[in-house]
Amino acid sequence: MRIAGYNIPMMASLLIWAVAWEVIGRAGVSFILPPLSAVLVKMVEIVPQANFLIALGITARCFLWGVGLAIVIGVPLGVLMGRSVILDRLVLPWVNMFISAPLSALVPVLMVLFGFGEETVIITTFLFAVWIIILNARAGVMQISPSLVEMARSFGATGWQAFSSIYVWAALPEILAGVRIGVIRGVKGVIVGQLLVSVVGFGKLFEIYSSNFLMLHFWALLLVLFFFAFLFAEGLAWAERKVEYYAANRA
Repeated sequence: MRIAGYNIPMMASLLIWAVAWEVIGRAGVSFILPPLSAVLVKMVEIVPQANFLIALGITARCFLWGVGLAIVIGVPLGVLMGRSVILDRLVLPWVNMFISAPLSALVPVLMVLFGFGEETVIITTFLFAVWIIILNARAGVMQISPSLVEMARSFGATGWQAFSSIYVWAALPEILAGVRIGVIRGVKGVIVGQLLVSVVGFGKLFEIYSSNFLMLHFWALLLVLFFFAFLFAEGLAWAERKVEYYAANRA
């Protein structure tokens, strides 16, 4: 980004927000927003604590199970929808409905069905992540050049060989984009699930900190969560850039 002829790094916006946060916090505008420097000190303090590490383990387990199931189910289903008109017409209305629905409203229903444990959080994470993965995999397959499919048939490829060697790899840029967005939505899903269940993982800590007005702890935990979400998103964005040449080969 260039401003007045100078190259400004994209991280500059984060620095501006950090300075603004520090100034507002030190001005004492509200106890809800303490200075950023104090939050960072508190973050270093709470990360090694046993209750944080236990909550992190529970949250990570729920997240990995939910997003993992979303990828394992969403990618093949999206690829099959892109190749089968019948399956696409049967499933696509449900996918569009769930991706636009307020999924948080389903958590109380899941709590009734599956209880107040990790199973509810895993299913919530899965529901937040899977639909965008399906849509992107479907879109990627539908953009594959017909010549690739004809070539596979001319060489006598079986359905599974065409699926694993042609469709998935040719649609890989869109699949990775869907996985990246699904992972981000999965972070939201695991926290929403734990906040509503309020007895496991980070949701339990958020509940404790907010109810006792421990705002330094609250913001420190939130920054840790943002860091992990940013790390996942940037890692998958890097993977996307590495496979962009597949898109050019489909023309």
